[in-house]
Amino acid sequence: MLYSRALIPTVKEAPADAANVSHTLLVRGGYIRKVGAGMYDFLPLGLRALKKIEGIVREEMNRAGAQEILMPALLPAEYYKETGRWDLYGATLFRLEDRKGAELHLGPTHEEIVTDIARREIKSWRDMPMNLYQIQSKYRDEPRPRGGLLRCREFLMKDAYSFDVSEEAALASYEVMREAYCRVFDRMGLTYRMVAADPGAIGGSKSAEFQVLADSGEDAIVACDACSYAANVEIATVKVDAPAESGGALEDRKKVHTPKVGTIEDVSSFLKLPKEKFLKSLVYVAGSETVLAVVRGDHDLNEIRLARALGVDEVFIANEADVQKATGAAVGFAGPVGFKGKIFVDRAASHVKNAATGANETDHHFTGVNLGRDWEGTVADIRMAATGDPCPNCEGGKLKSYRGIEAGHIFVLGTKYSAAMGAQYSDEKQEKRPIVMGCYGIGVSRLVATAIEQNHDADGIKWPMSIAPYHVHLVTLGKEENVAAAAKALYDDLRARGVDVLWDDRDERPGVKFKDADLLGMPLRITIGAKSLASGNIELKPRTEPDPKKAELVPIADAARVVSERVKA
Repeated sequence: MLYSRALIPTVKEAPADAANVSHTLLVRGGYIRKVGAGMYDFLPLGLRALKKIEGIVREEMNRAGAQEILMPALLPAEYYKETGRWDLYGATLFRLEDRKGAELHLGPTHEEIVTDIARREIKSWRDMPMNLYQIQSKYRDEPRPRGGLLRCREFLMKDAYSFDVSEEAALASYEVMREAYCRVFDRMGLTYRMVAADPGAIGGSKSAEFQVLADSGEDAIVACDACSYAANVEIATVKVDAPAESGGALEDRKKVHTPKVGTIEDVSSFLKLPKEKFLKSLVYVAGSETVLAVVRGDHDLNEIRLARALGVDEVFIANEADVQKATGAAVGFAGPVGFKGKIFVDRAASHVKNAATGANETDHHFTGVNLGRDWEGTVADIRMAATGDPCPNCEGGKLKSYRGIEAGHIFVLGTKYSAAMGAQYSDEKQEKRPIVMGCYGIGVSRLVATAIEQNHDADGIKWPMSIAPYHVHLVTLGKEENVAAAAKALYDDLRARGVDVLWDDRDERPGVKFKDADLLGMPLRITIGAKSLASGNIELKPRTEPDPKKAELVPIADAARVVSERVKA
């Protein structure tokens, strides 16, 4: 492609609403343009990257034996009502009515629709295993679309669905998809971890996320430094060591005046006690109940684990008015002593002797507080895993925290959808049984941004070769006819060898061309000018090499072959 004929509207300034690197660089590089909150145009370069990713995903799905289909994005409400997700999804669904008043919605995911295909088309155990997938736009009314392509209201997704005769067979299909996902992310050149995850609104008995490691990631994960254990912190378990405080006398409980020191950090400094000697008490609303969750002062609460301990789908942190009503004190001074309501205490917190905690009285704390003597609570594992915690899977391993961006998610659904929708098959004895399902998603458009979050520098994008819009950015310097002729010959030769080339043939200063090349981030840059041509060479520089002086001189006669080999290596 000739740069002079291409739509590549680069800009110098970052968009005002950009909160991360990928959003900034995709807009500055002319890859995308914002249409509305969470909605973006893909301009030519952006679409080329998107199609490269889509191609890898499609190839690996086909290689794994999945069959491609296409389901509608506009869906009747009746299918979601069959499974209860019409209400469960709440405001996330884009809902509408047709001219006759029939309820419709835009698909956020397609478990119900593909289950309808299964109940109509799968009759016998002989019809399985089967895996159907599509690559299609999805729609979710995100309350806070942000991060450019990382969290959109319309996005491109690959969703696959497996159908099996048993849980054991479903696990085998799950493993096939796990391997396929690894191949997808390996081919994209991404550094990632597969981690145990919470299935959320999708449901199911087994779930794992593929997290691409990036400092800007909104997901927190932990992984063992000695074994393969890795999990999203939302569900990560923590091995609780034997309590360090096993002996010693119980102190008398004392009330201490702690004016305007409501945070753990402030009260720890005020009382001159380490944070691990504190009981952090958090007021939550679970349905119609107000409950108290207690963790050690140096730990954070895991809301998903608290919800599970309470037997509810979700819990919400109480507002100031609810805290005042439940404790009689301002936020920051809640505590378990005298609390009227359910109390859940994390296992590590239950071992703290002679603890300090809020006194349920504004500007006051207790010291010398002990579980069993001063208060009672239900012990449960409700804290967030963190760096340095012992691994729950092996002896001696320690957990380390990472930030990640969720790029893929795989589930064993079991019979959640097939049972609700009557998707059955006849077994060898002609008895009816529910089909056992799995589902597997990859955020295709999100991966455009995810790859940049992991591959960039101060000057711009550094695309992995497999998903770069063009493999080579060819830059010509000057207006000499022999330079243009040499560039044209190399351009044609590379394209004939299957190399994608963007040729910057513009009448611009070298500095402008080089800055744009760095911003756009193609893996290889070829520079042809009168000086290098006079010596019979071109300059070849990988985008991963930050030093412009490190350009490699390659004989022009060998250039097409050398570059082609680099691209296909």
